[in-house]
Amino acid sequence: MTPRIDRLPLAVRQVDNAWIPMQDGRRLAARVWLPEGAERVPVPAILEYIPYRKRDRQALEDQRVHGYLAGHGYACVRLDIAGSGDSEGVLLDEYLPSEQDDGFAAIAWIAAQPWCSGAVGMMGISWGGFNSLQVAARRPPALKAIITVASTDDRYADDMHYMGGAVLMDTMGWGATFLGYLPTPPDPAVAGEAWRAMWRERLESVRPPVLAWLEHQMRDDYWKQGSVCEDYAAITCAVYAIGGWADGYSNAIPRLMRRLACPRKALIGPWGHCFPYEGGPGPLIGYLRETLRWWDRWLKGVDTGIMDEPAVRVWMQESEPPRAEIAVRKGRWVAERAWPDPDAASLVLALNDDGLGEQRESNATLGLASPQTVGIASSDWCPYGLGPDLAVDQRIDDARSLVFDSAPLDSDLDILGAATLSLDVASDRPKALLIARLNDVFPDGASARVTYGVLNLTHRDGHQAVKPLEPGRRYRVTLRLNDCAYAFPAGHRVRLALSTTYWPIVWPSPEPATLSIPAGTGRLALPRRAPRKEDARLAPFGLPECARERPYTVLRAPKRGRQVIETDVATRATTLVSLRDRGCIRLDDIGLEHEGWGEDVHSIVEGDPLSARTVTRRRVAYRRGDWSVRIETSMRLSATREAFRLLADLDAFEDEARVFTRSWDTAIPRRGV
Repeated sequence: MTPRIDRLPLAVRQVDNAWIPMQDGRRLAARVWLPEGAERVPVPAILEYIPYRKRDRQALEDQRVHGYLAGHGYACVRLDIAGSGDSEGVLLDEYLPSEQDDGFAAIAWIAAQPWCSGAVGMMGISWGGFNSLQVAARRPPALKAIITVASTDDRYADDMHYMGGAVLMDTMGWGATFLGYLPTPPDPAVAGEAWRAMWRERLESVRPPVLAWLEHQMRDDYWKQGSVCEDYAAITCAVYAIGGWADGYSNAIPRLMRRLACPRKALIGPWGHCFPYEGGPGPLIGYLRETLRWWDRWLKGVDTGIMDEPAVRVWMQESEPPRAEIAVRKGRWVAERAWPDPDAASLVLALNDDGLGEQRESNATLGLASPQTVGIASSDWCPYGLGPDLAVDQRIDDARSLVFDSAPLDSDLDILGAATLSLDVASDRPKALLIARLNDVFPDGASARVTYGVLNLTHRDGHQAVKPLEPGRRYRVTLRLNDCAYAFPAGHRVRLALSTTYWPIVWPSPEPATLSIPAGTGRLALPRRAPRKEDARLAPFGLPECARERPYTVLRAPKRGRQVIETDVATRATTLVSLRDRGCIRLDDIGLEHEGWGEDVHSIVEGDPLSARTVTRRRVAYRRGDWSVRIETSMRLSATREAFRLLADLDAFEDEARVFTRSWDTAIPRRGV
């Protein structure tokens, strides 16, 4: 439990709602925290800009973070994106140019306030991390530095929609949640009598965002917009990029460190999709204290020494038995002066028919055709560290994959970075997937997933266009696995496991494919890292701490993670049920109740990829006194050989009476997926 601090260095005054005007007449709603004396002696400001309503459960985290920073001398602004929360307008999709325009304007407004010194920082996790990078690329004059947590520089290659050119199933889970966010009304306590008209405008504007994500199956202009990797040089302010190995968003950090020319710093811990002072897996750190060192350096000009330290600091994960939930991850902190390390040398292993070896020793051709349920031992694509959502023992998947094991290691092997696999492959079908998992095999046979990668083989030459495979033709392909830091101990084996399916992480190919892989032609390059004595001298981060949140009451406890996996031996159908239940709380100071519930159900019949189904349901409700509203959504995704089919329903209720309903039934052509 993170300590909540009651006595901060400065008293803080909150402005529950401040209107930030836009040039077109719209007003965006913000909560502002002002440290004592800011009106007399202006201070730097920090902006967080997200669609997660500032007057529901998000207010708890907002207070823990912004209350802490304000208590240490910063004006903090938590802004609802247009069309979300209490802000005027409509919200139609993620990361639109209009969102970035509004962020640019908001920073100018903040810098001009009498309590602001004129220096502004921007920060956020996930969505807020995305748009911190995107707005930084617009170069607002007052923006001096950002902290981006659990985000990406490439919306196609490294977001929850596509991976290696394959459709990620998380696009449905997040799409269902987002569909429920889009039409929620503002709080009548802020919007007044206009709340119902604003709600109606939002309801009438809704279109399931999953449709747009599936309509753009290649890396086209839709995804390039908002991907700062298109022009890293556009970002000139200082960037602190932070993430966790258990999260789905760690790959962007090495790219940012390699490609940005501005002052930059990186931190990757063991965490899931959460701030490093809360969530898991631990160890948690004094994250907010670390951010103060960053803000003091770039917004106040104080030499905190933060830029004299190693540019990259990561948690080297150490071997431990695989479990779906880990409180504290074994490991140690290590540091690099740059990423990639210019002195690092890869360990290259050949894929022989008897395993991984340092020399090529085989010319045999190996076949690979996976059952549809390989992947059942995987984690979620984006674990939050809040429940049983980590990868479990891989033996159930390994037994149905093509595996290459090394001999037991003679000595410890540390890797840091991205493993890459290069091999020759032929397919008997024009469309096929190749999935690679790197596992740590224990002496007792247990298998822990270290990292993995996915490649849609029709994207073997890039994500700009689809190139169907010519059956029987051999291709040389390269598959990059997710970045990681991991210490294999002596006596363990390194395992490479290959499959043609990875359900329910990615949507299956339209028909079962058999791959032919000539043994001996494949190469696995592991980014080896030599031990360094200076790692032991790294200064500790300190214990986590934050401000005390607003008073609240838990009315129903949350519950999340994979709960049930069932296989019907008669029908050969497998079903996986995953809860997304946020429970119900009441914000005591404003009397507002917020309830969030969700469920994802994935199913597939062995041998039939066209049987794949994903059904998502969400419910979000708000209540205060005699005011009560509720949004219910459901979506169902299936596919034929030629097209995806999305069925979606949206219902809105006021005082238990349905006031709005809409349904969609849409077919989207499959383009190489």
